Amino acid sequence: MPELPEVETVRRGLQPVMEGDRITRVEARRGDLRFPFQKDFVARLEGQTIVGLGRRAKYLMADLSSGDVLLMHLGMSGSFRIVQHASAKAPGVFHRPRSEDRAHDHVIFHMASGAIVSFNDPRRFGYMKIIRHSEMEEEPFLRGLGPEPLSNSFDAALLAAGCVGKKTSLKAALLDQRVVAGLGNIYVCEALFRSHLSPKRQASTLALRNGAPSDHAKRLVDAIHTVLNQAIEAGGSSLRDHRQTSGELGYFQHSFRVYDREDEKCQTRGCKGTVKRFTQNGRSTFWCPVCQK
Repeated sequence: MPELPEVETVRRGLQPVMEGDRITRVEARRGDLRFPFQKDFVARLEGQTIVGLGRRAKYLMADLSSGDVLLMHLGMSGSFRIVQHASAKAPGVFHRPRSEDRAHDHVIFHMASGAIVSFNDPRRFGYMKIIRHSEMEEEPFLRGLGPEPLSNSFDAALLAAGCVGKKTSLKAALLDQRVVAGLGNIYVCEALFRSHLSPKRQASTLALRNGAPSDHAKRLVDAIHTVLNQAIEAGGSSLRDHRQTSGELGYFQHSFRVYDREDEKCQTRGCKGTVKRFTQNGRSTFWCPVCQK
């Protein structure tokens, strides 16, 4: 599933085409994706201007001139393809080669500029929902999400506070969207490696007895910031489904230091360990048992 860097990459690719433009027509080619579309889904979108295109955790959010918000989740295989002009017979620079099968183009936005934005989702685990901006805090999909890891408020103290008293593993805590929003398996593995913390470590060790953040929490927050920013700069990681809206692959996978590097020599300077993999909470965890404590 796309994680924060991949969703942010998609947002940045869509923003120049959709933000500030008016939706003239919407094609909903089926009645549902992961969940059924609302009965007035198309009617509430057509004629509206997208006044802002944002992101919350792994969700894209299009603020509409009506006061509604279009909430979008990519699911496992969702992607957007952009054709710059309605008269174009074939996608140009914005074509996504893996989305060539138009049978999986489920929602198509026709913009006043002439651009066409198609949402393609072969597995149909993605979803879209329209909500009132005034009701966002009560929206079930958003309610309870933790802090944004790239926000100004996210620091060691905030992370430690979210882990106080937690007996679960540190990796499980970081994957809990209530503790921190947007992180997934890849970037948690990478951040833990760069901060030299074991994924098996108890999450509560990020806080001292008085609740203050430990040095572990400070190192981890720095690593999370670094990994996410580097991944966004690289256009995300392309393992199976993700591509940028330009059609190009993200290339942060070439910068992985531990993820998917089982049996390779640890990249920590001076460490003689070997990267190992084990299953944790149903997911593959990659780590160096020697330098991650």
